Amino acid sequence: MSASAGSESLLTPRNLAAFLLVSVIWGGTWLVIRDQISAVPAQWSITYRFMVAAAGMFALAAIRREPLSLSREGQKWAAILGVLQFTLNFTFVYNAEHFITSGLVAVMFALLVVPNALLGKFLLGQRITGAFVLGSSIAAVGVALLFLQEYRASPATLQEVVIGAMLTIGGILSASGANIAQAMEGAKRQPFITLLAWAMLWGVFINLALALVTAGPPQFDSRPSYALGVIYLGLFGSVVTFPLYYGLVRKVGAGQAAYSSVIVPVVAMILSTLFEGFIWGPLPAIGAVLVLGGMVVALKGRASSPPRRATPEP
Repeated sequence: MSASAGSESLLTPRNLAAFLLVSVIWGGTWLVIRDQISAVPAQWSITYRFMVAAAGMFALAAIRREPLSLSREGQKWAAILGVLQFTLNFTFVYNAEHFITSGLVAVMFALLVVPNALLGKFLLGQRITGAFVLGSSIAAVGVALLFLQEYRASPATLQEVVIGAMLTIGGILSASGANIAQAMEGAKRQPFITLLAWAMLWGVFINLALALVTAGPPQFDSRPSYALGVIYLGLFGSVVTFPLYYGLVRKVGAGQAAYSSVIVPVVAMILSTLFEGFIWGPLPAIGAVLVLGGMVVALKGRASSPPRRATPEP
């Protein structure tokens, strides 16, 4: 099974606009997720999110006149994405926030760059440039400073930090697997929005079963902020962002697209400054500068397309 590498630059206006929109929206999801699990079991909150998201994605497919059904092969790829991205990834992430702050989870998710770049190289043939390695190394120092800042501010015990970190790593690996899977040739043969809609629906079914087994009957928070959070995460945090993000994985490569996870903690801190009174100290300020500077260096090395290879028949 082969796949073509992303060969476009992330710095073209269209790709950069998509990248920034994804980063800004996802930068605002972490605090919302924290509120979502404050009174409702995580698995039920995830289920409600993707009920909204799946409905929105099918509506988008209809608006774009994409087919609403998939072949047997298409359903296989949708199920893979449903398990990796819309079940395992979010189950790990939501539960991680029971143990550590949303800021710590967001900062750790910057590590998504590493498995994305490595899997992109070995499974998709996407070249890792020297500029990308150098820029990622600079950004890693910035991420470490942001992590140190969040750790110092976190009320979590060492045991809670370890558990939360392990859950977050599980989420990172699941998300990376989904990133690569949707960019492989079998998945790319499917109508894009339809594939995502069915993947989210698979996620609903699996999360619903898990919720019933692990948390019992459905639970819902009557606060308006909870319902609005479900809608925001379902529509903006999923329907708007996943087509844009997965499109970037296919166009510019998994490693460069994953730089959104490096920018997200900075965006989250900026939003916290505007809405929560977060005060910037030396560590987060230097960390943010290094993250942004490292991204600029990394993105100067545009991945090149590998030789075209024939795709074997399924």
